[in-house]
Amino acid sequence: MGRALFDLSGKVALVTGASRGIGRAIAELLAEQGAHVIVSSRKLDDCKIVADEIRATGGKADALACHVGRMEDISAAFDHIEKTYGRLDILVNNAAANPYYGHILDTDLAAYDKTVEVNIRGYFFMSVAAGKMMKRQGGGAIVNVASVNGLQPGDRQGIYSITKAAVINMTKAFAKECGPLGIRVNALLPGLTKTKFAGALFDDKDAYDYAIKQIPLRRHAEPREMAGTVLYLVSDAASYTNGECIVVDGGLTI
Repeated sequence: MGRALFDLSGKVALVTGASRGIGRAIAELLAEQGAHVIVSSRKLDDCKIVADEIRATGGKADALACHVGRMEDISAAFDHIEKTYGRLDILVNNAAANPYYGHILDTDLAAYDKTVEVNIRGYFFMSVAAGKMMKRQGGGAIVNVASVNGLQPGDRQGIYSITKAAVINMTKAFAKECGPLGIRVNALLPGLTKTKFAGALFDDKDAYDYAIKQIPLRRHAEPREMAGTVLYLVSDAASYTNGECIVVDGGLTI
């Protein structure tokens, strides 16, 4: 019975930023549990590599290019999903931007705009488009990948941290208004995870060593360690979980 709680057979899932890192780990795990996964990111070729590997191991997956910072890409993506699959059961908003690592006073407009367009506007309108599809079909699940930086701003990660705080509140706003429609909306808040996206922190030895000392488990996470929480949130095991922001950080924020 426990295994059935996590069975996603017959579900269609869209995972953004799924060509690498946490997004890829999520896409692979959802496929392992039976979902038909739409692997999405800006570059189609990178998505195809992941989708091909999922299919090679017996899963179901397709690739879809979508830059969530571009409204026209979002519209085109959901038109494609509607025509191709006729439904969407799961959306995982994972694609994010973090173009600037430095003192907050030196943040330029280009870095600000890019971070806000992807991390706030992108998540918002991806959720709106998915929510409208889910409303018509009677329900669904959305998971936003935020960050512990949304709770405690990361040093030299000011605008990124600000957008992730917005994602946390966005999650609760959508959960409150979409819950009556049968749409559950929750968030994953990862801690320090070994990804190319977090490369600037891993390349800064002093910052990395300091961060590890603050984590009770005394290590960083691997992407796969984030995927299990998302599986829970989109599965029947979390059928009464709505508006929650689950921290997975090795104890950093204790």
